[in-house]
Amino acid sequence: MRAFDPTLYFITDSTPYGEAEFLFRVEQALRGGATLLQLREKNRTTREYIDLAQKTHELSRAYNVPLIIDDRVDVALAVQSDGVHLGQSDMPIKTARKILGNDFIIGATTKTVEQATEAYQQGADYCGVGAIYPTTTKVKTVLTSTKTLAEICAAVPIPVNAIGGLNKTNLSVLEGIPISGICVVSAIMHAQNPQKEAETLLNLAKMLTQSAR
Repeated sequence: MRAFDPTLYFITDSTPYGEAEFLFRVEQALRGGATLLQLREKNRTTREYIDLAQKTHELSRAYNVPLIIDDRVDVALAVQSDGVHLGQSDMPIKTARKILGNDFIIGATTKTVEQATEAYQQGADYCGVGAIYPTTTKVKTVLTSTKTLAEICAAVPIPVNAIGGLNKTNLSVLEGIPISGICVVSAIMHAQNPQKEAETLLNLAKMLTQSAR
């Protein structure tokens, strides 16, 4: 598995933007210090997804930040990304691990201790847990309590990141919970200055993760 730093995990949303603006915002986030980058495309064809993934991977390589492909093992293989992130309705972790081998980063969306434990046992390298707050990127959001988040952190020996509606104004709810980092979408993607926002969030995430150790 490639080493990775989950402190500031940036997840993309290309919906409001043309390609040039999207790639500009991604690069700004990388300049600002995003430590992991996930390309999330729910509505593109496979060919469109691969095309955008290749362009995004060029940027992530330039900043030495691992690129994670959301949902699609085939797209991850096609563009030789660094990893894939799988939800509860996607390919099972153990199947993806067999296909991708041990060098790929594999992440899992988990909302319960049982799901997180299963993901770890099947070979997941990290868990994304949430949503902590309602989000603008999903029509229906199932919230996860900070109590459950803390229980998941205690249950598995792999990095656990909080996700869902997080931004610089509401991270205090995570204080004292031994997360490894935060996942953000809109806070950076839709910011007036993505680079500055990423810098701010990285500093806040560092303080959160260090204070809980």
